[in-house]
Amino acid sequence: MRKPELVAAVAEQADLSREQASRVINALLDEITQALHREDSVTLVGFGTFLQRHRGARMGKNPQTGEPVKIRASNTVSFKPGKALRDAVS
Repeated sequence: MRKPELVAAVAEQADLSREQASRVINALLDEITQALHREDSVTLVGFGTFLQRHRGARMGKNPQTGEPVKIRASNTVSFKPGKALRDAVS
């Protein structure tokens, strides 16, 4: 499912116009993004938790040449699914 399909589904279920549903979804995604930028976690009970994780610097290997390559430290986003989501998927 892509974003336009999600907007259409939310608009139908919540009895909103597609424009209103699009604004709601965009606002939700913006707030999750801003919270992660502030290094806060976002927990949606029953769905899951979005977390910002730090990856330390490490050595990797160039797959074409086999030479060692230094990989810089970085931050990434992880998602830990909630019990209700895990049960629904299983």
